[in-house]
Amino acid sequence: MARFKSVNDIVNQVAVEVGLQKQTDVFSAADATFAQLISLANAAGNEIIQDGTWQVLTRAHSITTQAADSGKYPLPADFSYMIDQTGWDNTNNVPVGGSLSPQDWTYLEGRDLVSHTIYASFRQVENEFWLYPQPPPEGLHISFEYVSTNWVLDEGMADQFSDTLNKPSDIVLFQPYMFERLLKLRYLEAKGLDTTAASTVYTRSLDAWDGKETSAPILNAANSGRGLPYLDIYRNTPDTNFGR
Repeated sequence: MARFKSVNDIVNQVAVEVGLQKQTDVFSAADATFAQLISLANAAGNEIIQDGTWQVLTRAHSITTQAADSGKYPLPADFSYMIDQTGWDNTNNVPVGGSLSPQDWTYLEGRDLVSHTIYASFRQVENEFWLYPQPPPEGLHISFEYVSTNWVLDEGMADQFSDTLNKPSDIVLFQPYMFERLLKLRYLEAKGLDTTAASTVYTRSLDAWDGKETSAPILNAANSGRGLPYLDIYRNTPDTNFGR
């Protein structure tokens, strides 16, 4: 686990930087400042989730439609947001259309294109994943990737994740230096101290690690040919019997 650090180590690092004494267990420290630092660390973790598409928080989710389904499916309990262009209809080996806007959704419903637009599309409504057509055909296997809200790993407990720091051995699943810079910034803000330098350092760290967390693809200036033209009135034609 050398890539990441425990909350105990992270909080102590920031504490020493701002002039506090290092603690053996930051959760049981008598100094109330450590309770504040832990609270700020929890807020910082939830903040960083929104600042990048972190590979370490990427999860996969799949749905297989059943005969009696309504087409409305609950999102995972740790769902933060879907990663763009990862939805896939594995049954038909095509991308899932969407996310549909309310206008696109009502257009599909109003035009009743089920017999022609045979591939699945989706939208997110009321913390649910809505699949079109509704009800969906039985046996569709739909998958997508999303960013999880669970940025804390219980040390020694494989696959035991949460969104809250609860004990000193909890592992923060963000690059340690970047996380420490944000925690220090939020601490200085809470104390009403000057944050100019701390803000600059954190911004630089975030920009650097957001780009370095995973390797970059080779850029291609050519048109990939991918697309979902099903809602284009000029191209949305039946697969067969055109003109009838």
